[in-house]
Amino acid sequence: MAIRKCKPITPGMRGMSYLVSEVAKKKPEKRLLAKRKSSGGRNNLGRVTAKHRGGGAKRRLRIVDFTRNKIGIAAKVIAIEYDPNRSANIALLHYLDGEKRYIIAPLGLKAEDWVSGGEEAKLLPGNFMKLKDIPVGTEIHNIELRPKSRGQLVRSAGAYAQLVAKEGDFAHIKLPSGEVRLIQLECMATIGRVGNVDWENVNFGKAGRSRLRGKKPHVRGVAKNPHDHPMGGGEGKTSGGRHPCSSKGLLAKGKKTRKKNKPQDKFIIKRRKQ
Repeated sequence: MAIRKCKPITPGMRGMSYLVSEVAKKKPEKRLLAKRKSSGGRNNLGRVTAKHRGGGAKRRLRIVDFTRNKIGIAAKVIAIEYDPNRSANIALLHYLDGEKRYIIAPLGLKAEDWVSGGEEAKLLPGNFMKLKDIPVGTEIHNIELRPKSRGQLVRSAGAYAQLVAKEGDFAHIKLPSGEVRLIQLECMATIGRVGNVDWENVNFGKAGRSRLRGKKPHVRGVAKNPHDHPMGGGEGKTSGGRHPCSSKGLLAKGKKTRKKNKPQDKFIIKRRKQ
């Protein structure tokens, strides 16, 4: 996978780049699709509760298997496909019992490969097993927070966690943020790091590509009027005259917003990098 830079034929293409990926040029599996209705940042009353959202290209959801609960049944990778709803690519699996499922495509997985899960599975990208069966130091992704739930951690392009240690009934997992967290050894995880690593190096080049993704223009608070934003108003270019905050007055840039004494705090050994 490589990044190709565009020639500056137009102002919008100056600096623009895109991925030259090896995804299959085929239609997605019809039975693994679902409708995706865009909210435009509005709630059930039609009021805007999340700003700078709206528009965008029409998409259909790909039903991705985050549970990975088909233990002992091998599956063949049919194709690596594009998913418009996430940064990572997805892989279409055909299980030996006839079922078809999508999974997040790890780095190194390609068509015609085989994946499996359970105690007998090998340490190959795409295979899944419980944390107690994974050797210390292995790179993993799609990690469960609770046994028999679904993978919730480390699912974006290029991300990976590392199994640092095992102690009692828990494993020490170092997450991409630098946080070290305790997770039960009975939880499932997938071997390898998530593919599509070069996604973070893509330059959209123009505002139109962001609009196609459903992102509307963001106006700085200091550029607004006083009744639109707490930092607005003033003569000339002013910095707002108060601590940086949102349009609702919530403090930003350094103000801690995490609730104290959360039940999950006891599972965090080391906080993420500040």
